Amino acid sequence: MKTSQNYWGVPKWVLAIALVGALFVVLPLLAMVVRVNWGQFIPLITSQSSIDALLLSLRTSTIATLLCIILGVPMALVLARTTFPGQRILRSLVLLPLVLPPVVGGIALLYTFGRQGLLKAPMNFLGIQIAFSTTAVILAQTFVALPFLVLSLEGALRTVGTRYEAIGATLGAGPTTVLRRITLPLVLPALVSGAVLSFARALGEFGATLTFAGSLQGVTRTLPLEIYLQRETDPDAAVALSLVLVAVAIIVVGLANRVGSNSRLGPNVLS
Repeated sequence: MKTSQNYWGVPKWVLAIALVGALFVVLPLLAMVVRVNWGQFIPLITSQSSIDALLLSLRTSTIATLLCIILGVPMALVLARTTFPGQRILRSLVLLPLVLPPVVGGIALLYTFGRQGLLKAPMNFLGIQIAFSTTAVILAQTFVALPFLVLSLEGALRTVGTRYEAIGATLGAGPTTVLRRITLPLVLPALVSGAVLSFARALGEFGATLTFAGSLQGVTRTLPLEIYLQRETDPDAAVALSLVLVAVAIIVVGLANRVGSNSRLGPNVLS
């Protein structure tokens, strides 16, 4: 009897749709590769403004990712391991930057940390100016990237459950020891995945950065902003820099996948 499935157990129509989806992602990247002026590729990506933008993006995205880990891990733990009134509302607010237009996030940050923002009194008292600085870039990137880590880690925490943590507690391990020796090792792949997503989102951030930090070369002009500006004056440079950004993202994701695949995880309470 004939069947619509191949020997992998996947229907052929599913494979066909998957192929269309893959082409939808790959073809634009291929078109960009074809469009690159390879004869001038190196000069286009090694201009001073391009190098400044790339280094700034890598530096700020790395710091933003570290902030996402520092802030996101406790947030995910609280959302996954505790119950309190208003938890669903808080979770929705934490994940709100996922659906907000980035420019709206930039406006929100500006009216919080700007010179006339909500925190202007304590910031003026301390002599702190954040808006339109490198710090503003980092905050903008953290704001839009944080939900990716929280969402990934919270889902993993709910999936693994609390069985191993309960066993560790019955053996005398304190909450911090349980967190360090059991919980975090169990969800390490999700933590790595969430950190990679956060880094990639921070690296590609545009709207919130432009609104909250502006575009000053070497200070706030990240690579996406540089690409946007170059598109108006030098399309070849914009395409070349876009390809650099794609290459960096591929390298980061590849390294993260390798780290995740090489991880040997499991609860370790007694050692």
